[in-house]
Amino acid sequence: MLEQFGRDPWWVIGLKVLLVFVVLVLLTLFNIWWERRVVARMQHRIGPNVHGPFGLLQSLADGVKLALKEDIIPKAADKVVFLLAPVIAVVPAFVTFSVIPFGPEVNFFGHRTPLQLTDMPVAVLFVMAIASIGIYGIVLGGWASGSTYSLLGGLRSSAQMISYEVAMGLALVAVFLYAGSLSTSEIVAAQDDLWFGLILFPSFAIYCIAMVGETNRAPFDLPEAEGELVGGFHTEYSSLKFALFFLAEYINMATVSALATTLFLGGWHAPFWLDRVWEGAHEGYWPVLWFFGKVLFFIFVFIWLRGSLPRMRYDQFMALGWKRLIPLSLAWIVLVATVRAIDLEGGIEREYLLAALGVLIALTLVLAFWPSGKAGEADELAGRVGGPATGSDRSETEGRAGFPTPPMPAGGPVRGAAKPLVYESTRVTREEGR
Repeated sequence: MLEQFGRDPWWVIGLKVLLVFVVLVLLTLFNIWWERRVVARMQHRIGPNVHGPFGLLQSLADGVKLALKEDIIPKAADKVVFLLAPVIAVVPAFVTFSVIPFGPEVNFFGHRTPLQLTDMPVAVLFVMAIASIGIYGIVLGGWASGSTYSLLGGLRSSAQMISYEVAMGLALVAVFLYAGSLSTSEIVAAQDDLWFGLILFPSFAIYCIAMVGETNRAPFDLPEAEGELVGGFHTEYSSLKFALFFLAEYINMATVSALATTLFLGGWHAPFWLDRVWEGAHEGYWPVLWFFGKVLFFIFVFIWLRGSLPRMRYDQFMALGWKRLIPLSLAWIVLVATVRAIDLEGGIEREYLLAALGVLIALTLVLAFWPSGKAGEADELAGRVGGPATGSDRSETEGRAGFPTPPMPAGGPVRGAAKPLVYESTRVTREEGR
């Protein structure tokens, strides 16, 4: 597969680069419109429907308005880094799509070439390395703003990226073991008969959770949580610089969705194995339709999560990454490596292998999500002082074992009970003055 690349003339390479750029920009405009329409539908609203057919030009109008707004730079900001940070965030988002295969080899203006800009033996590692550079734009943007809230948002992003990048990388190891390659085109070719999302479902599930945390999307959008950080790392940004951060977020959504499609859902292969019924399903430009259909499915899942789930607490979010996903990934890698080695040697029949695999997966999931018992301890300790533990009581109890928060007085809140005391003390003071 790799011998197909590196032979295109310069004009074909230039056209491919231009097409990738235009497709990503148009896909971003569509995804913004689609997110607003889907969330509006979930909330029984209409959403954008005025500008253009079905409101499709609303995103373009918002982008033009945002670019023409006043550009403000805080006095305390490091001006050079403040201006470079959005560029550092958005450029890697475009570069990562250079190794994503959109389709097979086609006739491109009279020249036979694969529908992929380039490929390399370590293409997946290239995607993860370039994607990790984009986090520097967020961290530097938060630091250079001269604002405490922005700095905290940038630090949260760096911690979040480290936590979920590890889980994401470990989830991909099983794919490398089955495909025998890190090249994206060869991984797609290895899924001609059966998609890796089916035979490696735990890896697929871990990757899907990690990619939501990697892109700072709800319910994992803690670096820009308005409840405690005003707006997060981009609080001080406006106009075109804020638009670049916005563009980087949506392109990163498309990137992780395209990578999930490539590694787990057969890439540009026809869904539901239509190629076995229709011989032309993998010919010409039809595979591009299958590829973008799968990508838009993942984008819909992003939108669905945003419209359905509340934002997680930060300690819960970090515990999910370090205490759940990473141990699960390590155990799954050992299991897949063992099964793969036995399967290649032909030592165990396939039926027994699949049965043992199912039992081990079930046991792993039960052990991973078994409640820790802290909630029960909190209720027991709170019950000793006269009532069940509320959310705040439980957090206090977990933080300081043996020192539960006392229950509220039966007569009402403390603030209401304190008013007569203040009044009485004021009256006594006035009488003493007389």
